[in-house]
Amino acid sequence: MNQLDTPLYDRLVQFAKQEPISFHVPGHKHGMLFEEETFFQTAALLDQTELTGLDDLHAPEGVIAEAQELAASFFGAKHTRFLVAGSTVGNIAMILGSIKRNQIVLVQRNCHKSILNGLELAGAKPVFLAPAYNEVKGRYTHPTQKTIQKAIQRYPEAKALILTYPDYFGTVFDLKETVEMAHASRIPVLVDEAHGVHLKAAKTLPLSALEAGADVVVQSAHKMAPALTMSSYLHLNSEYISISSIDRYLRMLQSSSPSYLLLASLDTARKYLATRTERDMEKLRTAVDALRKLLSASDLWDVEKQDGDWLKIVLRVHAGYQPRQLANMLESSGIYPELVTDRHILLVHGLEALSEDDLNLVRTAISDMEAPACIPPVQAAHLFSEPVQELAVSYAEMEEQQPVLTKWDEAIGCIAAESIIPYPPGIPVLAKGEIVTKQHVEMIQLWKNSSISFQNEHIEQGMLTYRGTNEGELF
Repeated sequence: MNQLDTPLYDRLVQFAKQEPISFHVPGHKHGMLFEEETFFQTAALLDQTELTGLDDLHAPEGVIAEAQELAASFFGAKHTRFLVAGSTVGNIAMILGSIKRNQIVLVQRNCHKSILNGLELAGAKPVFLAPAYNEVKGRYTHPTQKTIQKAIQRYPEAKALILTYPDYFGTVFDLKETVEMAHASRIPVLVDEAHGVHLKAAKTLPLSALEAGADVVVQSAHKMAPALTMSSYLHLNSEYISISSIDRYLRMLQSSSPSYLLLASLDTARKYLATRTERDMEKLRTAVDALRKLLSASDLWDVEKQDGDWLKIVLRVHAGYQPRQLANMLESSGIYPELVTDRHILLVHGLEALSEDDLNLVRTAISDMEAPACIPPVQAAHLFSEPVQELAVSYAEMEEQQPVLTKWDEAIGCIAAESIIPYPPGIPVLAKGEIVTKQHVEMIQLWKNSSISFQNEHIEQGMLTYRGTNEGELF
């Protein structure tokens, strides 16, 4: 297949050039209803619907089918599906299409909230695999091979192993060995690769999940490739799971009126990735290394040595400084980081080198930054006491209970009736159905005091719980 082709995008452009008369939705009528020239007018020319020749995402036979086949060929999958509701819908669909109610699933605990939501919708029985804490990096990374092997031995009846690879910070592990370990027990491996759509673009980047042999892989095209926000791919390359079972749920969960702008951007993003040469990526890495060196000039942080995805630049803030304060200084200079934690500032470099003007802006911003007042560093206790652990109660049991708003100092020993989710990155520090521990509360308070945002409306007052005991008994 010719990776220079963009069949869906080309057909939309061709259709727009015909200047057709619209007696169909959408209501902007090819942009005519916008009262003055705006960005929307141009975008609206490609914002079409399922007209003759434009195909149908939910039953593709023409240009959408061709575009998906090109993507599958490039990424190395048997089947690829375009997603217009982000990796969230892909994660949920791959779970619903792979797991039945009450089946046991092995799950990396520091997963995205969409994985937990998918497990709850499926009525599955998750068994959480705790990530290891990396003392040098100052954060949790991924479960060890020993933990994964222990879980497989303890739960040989598990119907899937769900992993996150790479993580938000670009950290990876030996996924190929893990997949082989799971497949030896006939357990399929489902991978949330939201941050790894670009991994095939260079040999110096980590192995992609598909190359490592994963069965189902979901990628956010918009995170690292030039696709519009909410554009993602789902890939299947499995002898254990059928694409038809996943398609069934994608038809339920995705809009019956998918955005052709998003679909076209998936088509062109694949072409962009497929046409990156090794020389392009070598020049890019040189540029990223130069930026790292520039950032290393600051006395406020250390630039973390990257042993995974070198497009992720992690600033590990020196003890005594609040990362949020430093991030605010960067933002006041027009430099916006991706993520701020209680210890780190994450910068996500794009697939093109910065201009000299942008580099000068970074250089000036760093030189102008003044050290804020130091505050005593606070270290919260580690969260995970057991490497392999089930929920305290099942999702089905929780459906029969009435949650109550509980103050933080009274929540310890109760069962969480909601996931507590710092965002970004959208990874719950406390999952629904887990017993609330002192360590959870300490970590949540630390992050609140570090100005970390949460997707919980009651976060200042407390959290929703099912009142119970440390043994997980519901009242």
